[in-house]
Amino acid sequence: MKEGVAEIEFGSQRVAILRGGYYDRFRMNPDLDEVEKDSAVSDVDWFRRIPKQQVASRVGPIWAPNFYYHARSLQLLLATPIARLRAMLPEPLEPLRATPGRGLVALTFFTYDVCDNDPYQEVSIAAVVRRPGARGSHALELSDSVRRRSFFAHVLALPVDTEIAWVRGVQGYQLPKWRTAIDVSIGDEKEMRAGIQTTGGATDLVLSAPTPAFTDVTSQSRMATSTMLHQVDGRWHRTVVRTNTLSYAQRMFPRDVTLSRQGGPMSQLLDGLGASTALRMDVVRHAQIVLDLPVPLPAFDR
Repeated sequence: MKEGVAEIEFGSQRVAILRGGYYDRFRMNPDLDEVEKDSAVSDVDWFRRIPKQQVASRVGPIWAPNFYYHARSLQLLLATPIARLRAMLPEPLEPLRATPGRGLVALTFFTYDVCDNDPYQEVSIAAVVRRPGARGSHALELSDSVRRRSFFAHVLALPVDTEIAWVRGVQGYQLPKWRTAIDVSIGDEKEMRAGIQTTGGATDLVLSAPTPAFTDVTSQSRMATSTMLHQVDGRWHRTVVRTNTLSYAQRMFPRDVTLSRQGGPMSQLLDGLGASTALRMDVVRHAQIVLDLPVPLPAFDR
């Protein structure tokens, strides 16, 4: 076993984790007083308001929700032909139209610097969909979602770069995860850069853009909610992700963003979706995140 690595049982398999890391020390039930001593953590006041509970899951008893104490992300919201998007969505999901004939796909690079299951990086390609039971105007629903910073999405791909994040995502949530090399750089440098490789080590996607000016806000003043709609063991579930944004930048119709597609699985997925025009770029330099466990969505199973 590599130095600095421990091995634990998770679900049905053995998983490598960081020796002495948060997962090794706390097993998803952290002492927030200890977490607050971490120099990379700003404060834990928000998390104190969300008590963890030990609940049953498909991998056995688990402490939930999952806490991310310091996270960063770089997202492009891309327009895509609604017909292509609809063809990739399982029923009864319906893509949310942004304009006639066009839907929305979000490409997001995440880096989780401090969290309950140790540092890792992740890339998401997700289709923006209508909320369950929605009827009527797509434009009004989209406007309301933007105003409330609350979106529903179906994740089409979600690779990660650590074993514990991969196993938890697949066994606990049944999300489309695999393990590969990811590199995300968001900070004070002049340029932001994010990339993902294929499992064979070749370049898949590379995203770069000049670093924007960030706006810092007080905790819990800019909350956002994303709800993933997905199937677990053949039944529809929703998984809620709550974000407490602390430092961010947003640009509409960014023109100085470079997205290089090199033919890997993520590139092929974007090409297949016909994802083209970048409508908005969202950059988060500092956020806190709470990830809930999946909850059944019986209305979709009828």
